[in-house]
Amino acid sequence: MKIRRQEALDYHSQGKPGKIEVMPTKPYSSQRDLSLAYSPGVAEPCLEIEKNAEDAYKYTAKGNLVAVISNGTAVLGLGDIGALASKPVMEGKGLLFKIFADIDVFDIEIDSSNIDHFVQTVKAISPTFGGINLEDIKAPECFEIERRLKKELNIPVMHDDQHGTAIISSSALINALQVAKKKIGKVRIVVNGAGASAISCAKLYVSLGAKKENIIMLDSKGVITKSRKGLSKEKQFFATSKKYKALEDSLDGADVFLGLSKGNIVTKAMIKSMARDPIVFALANPTPEIAYEDAISVRDDIIMATGRSDHPNQVNNVLGFPFIFRGALDVRATAINEEMKLAAVHAIADLAKESVPEIVNSAYDTKNIVFGRDYIIPKPLDPRLISAVAPAVAKAAIKSKVAKGNISDWDEYKESLIKRLGLDNKLIRVITSKAKRNPKRVVFAEADSYKILKAAQIVADEGIAKPILLGDIEKIKGMIKENFIDLEGVSIIDPRSKKEEKTRMRFGENLFAKRNRRGLTLYESRKLMQERNYFGAMMVETGAADALISGLTRKYPDTIRPALQVIGVEKGIRRIAGMYIIITEKRPYFFADTTININPSVQDLVDITVLTAETVKQFNLKPRIAMLSYSNFGSADGEEVRKVQQAVEILHKDYPGMVVDGEIQANFALNNQLLAEQFPFSVLVDKSVNTLIFPNLVSGNIAYKLMQEMSKAEAIGPVLLGMKKAVHILQMGSSVREIVNMITIAVIDAQSKKSN
Repeated sequence: MKIRRQEALDYHSQGKPGKIEVMPTKPYSSQRDLSLAYSPGVAEPCLEIEKNAEDAYKYTAKGNLVAVISNGTAVLGLGDIGALASKPVMEGKGLLFKIFADIDVFDIEIDSSNIDHFVQTVKAISPTFGGINLEDIKAPECFEIERRLKKELNIPVMHDDQHGTAIISSSALINALQVAKKKIGKVRIVVNGAGASAISCAKLYVSLGAKKENIIMLDSKGVITKSRKGLSKEKQFFATSKKYKALEDSLDGADVFLGLSKGNIVTKAMIKSMARDPIVFALANPTPEIAYEDAISVRDDIIMATGRSDHPNQVNNVLGFPFIFRGALDVRATAINEEMKLAAVHAIADLAKESVPEIVNSAYDTKNIVFGRDYIIPKPLDPRLISAVAPAVAKAAIKSKVAKGNISDWDEYKESLIKRLGLDNKLIRVITSKAKRNPKRVVFAEADSYKILKAAQIVADEGIAKPILLGDIEKIKGMIKENFIDLEGVSIIDPRSKKEEKTRMRFGENLFAKRNRRGLTLYESRKLMQERNYFGAMMVETGAADALISGLTRKYPDTIRPALQVIGVEKGIRRIAGMYIIITEKRPYFFADTTININPSVQDLVDITVLTAETVKQFNLKPRIAMLSYSNFGSADGEEVRKVQQAVEILHKDYPGMVVDGEIQANFALNNQLLAEQFPFSVLVDKSVNTLIFPNLVSGNIAYKLMQEMSKAEAIGPVLLGMKKAVHILQMGSSVREIVNMITIAVIDAQSKKSN
């Protein structure tokens, strides 16, 4: 994935600077609310906490608040860049805590490399937090800092650079050894790198049963031997008396290689020299110690992991730290101890052996991911991680007597973990990952727009799609150059050019064959092919492209008409429809019809519902559908009410497996407790509705636009339903982000239509 300098700077600076903010969790609209929140009401919880410090967990956010703390001395491979320069990284870590485990974060940057001063500062602010994540602190100081803070504080403290990679790679090692049919106590392990992460990995391997005498560790000076002078205490622990001189002879006959050093230092010959079924964890980023392709080219029995997402077995710390802290916080643990880390190791390892849910298979464009050489650790997008790892950590905290709280119903706890995140960001991540597994050719009819060109660059860089640009070639090239956009190698086609005359003629003949009984002449058909929407649609129709994106600068009807005339609707479809995906903090919702059908008939509503349900399934979600009206199950009468009632009757009769009910008001559809109290007979009781079908275009269009403007919801769409091939029409004035999202949807639609 290419990340350009300006793109990264824009991401962090546009809108509100930075990546995180503080949001109120209580009402604050009235004077009474404010009096309760601050003076005089705030005095009461203060007095309770004064009497019992543990009540801070009851009356404040302490129990769900983690400090991500750094002094910027070892940042991300950037080195010692200082406390302030490390702040974007710490904000980013906070964002990961929130989206993966719903943990709130304050990032704290301490401008001090003095151990005593750093420790004293953290101790002084520690009452604010339920846990502390140390980050990007250089070795060997990080060992002493963590040791002292763990000893002196009664909240969980973990230096993720040390323990994160250790936990995830240990899970991978357990499973790799099982695949290789080797025992951990007998394997010889070579560790290249002797920083905080490498040493912590080796120590955890020893906790799992590896023999210290079977571990050979190397730093930048070579093999760490007992005869070497000036070794730190941590390096002394792994110093060997064996006569290895360098990485090459250390790897000869070795069973396991762990690299946490730098790229391209391991050769094919070294991999060839390893024992049978060699386990190779080349974790240097972004360039592994040996390229994945090189390693597998010389050993077909290799079991390999890297830190990269484009190869099997990605060792990614996000598999661990959010869920470890989640479990620790939920039982008010006073520490993250060895038992809790090992519990996380085994929970992650065990999850890889379970049947993979379809949402994960789909995200990685694989029919059936199964445990084996190419799958020894879970995928980072696996939604089960939180409900597997957090409970394991919490149980270990209770068993090892470092938990002040308790959990009596573990099934209920797991369910609460699943519910607290919803599917908001995960949906975007999953569909993006799915698109990248099989990118499609997307033709852009409005390529003479900066936003389109920028979006095309992004999807090309990320491997989401293969753009094809339509328009005046010189104008587009000029815009690319003027705006410093990199679209090297991307095809640019001018439908009006002499070069495309033969193609225009052929496309025109195709259109004439389709429309000659609709009043269109051959001359007119060929002339229409000079228009980019017609030309682009015909590219999709003839297989020269897989999807069409248009509509940024033109009215919706003017954009959709060419697609309908050239491509047409799916077989058996009577009515196309428009759907918006509304991404909220709770979950994604699907709104239809929002753009096409002004006053749908009963049969139209049935068709719209079926189309929408099928599309929701493409995102690996089960559609749970509410047919909306101003009435609840006959509480009011009117033409609109009767129309929805009849549509529901048909759906219940013709689609018995579909979870759908109505007519129902929106508040009852979205508030299950209210629905259960008033209408316990509804099939939507105890179902979280995710799909809303509106009785007419007015209500659907108003609803999604209100959601978009009056809340923090993000709207993706309009998603065009019912077309024979992937055609999607942008909302006029869409942002670059919205265009990228629509391209991603178009790619998934094209994937689906290709497989049908």
